[in-house]
Amino acid sequence: MRLSRIIMALTVGLAVVAVPTAAGAAQPQPQPSPSITDTPQPPPYVPAPPLLTVNRPTIFLGETVVLTGTGFGPNEIVDIAVSVTPLAAPAAGQAPARRSDGSTVAMAPVAYQASAPLHFTARTNGAGKFTRSYKPSVTGLLTFTATGRVSDRSASTELRVLHKKQPLPVTGSSLGTPMKLGGGLVGAGAVMLLLTLAWRRRQRLGGAAH
Repeated sequence: MRLSRIIMALTVGLAVVAVPTAAGAAQPQPQPSPSITDTPQPPPYVPAPPLLTVNRPTIFLGETVVLTGTGFGPNEIVDIAVSVTPLAAPAAGQAPARRSDGSTVAMAPVAYQASAPLHFTARTNGAGKFTRSYKPSVTGLLTFTATGRVSDRSASTELRVLHKKQPLPVTGSSLGTPMKLGGGLVGAGAVMLLLTLAWRRRQRLGGAAH
């Protein structure tokens, strides 16, 4: 009997001890706060679009322009191709020949002997910029297209090249009137000379008769 009481007392004691432990286990445990270990990354760099410009949009044949390119790869070679579109005739800035009656006639342009390349290269600096001078040898609308060999970035610009300003040429029709006037003056002078000689001869003959 005593043994059974001891066993019962131990069972009740264990039950009493187990109840708080189970209650504590049933309660939600606080979660540890997450630690920030990753450094925020900046947004990806997007370079500015490439740009190609000329310092003067319109020039006369024989003048020089400066090409400027930006937004290309740093320290890379840039290929520049030139295409030419003829201008409508007569070109602006070209003075037409004028006849004596006031009408005009278009003059054919004089061929320019020097030959400028239609493909050349330039090298950019560390910021992806380059400058290059160019002297066209033809008239027309010139289109420059620059392409980076490494970055494969491309940009274009246009240049209008006009004929040189020419003085008004003298045509056959323009010479007609001055030549006619000159011929008339020469004829009048000849008549006056003959009349003077005749008058002097008459004076001499009259003096001899007396």
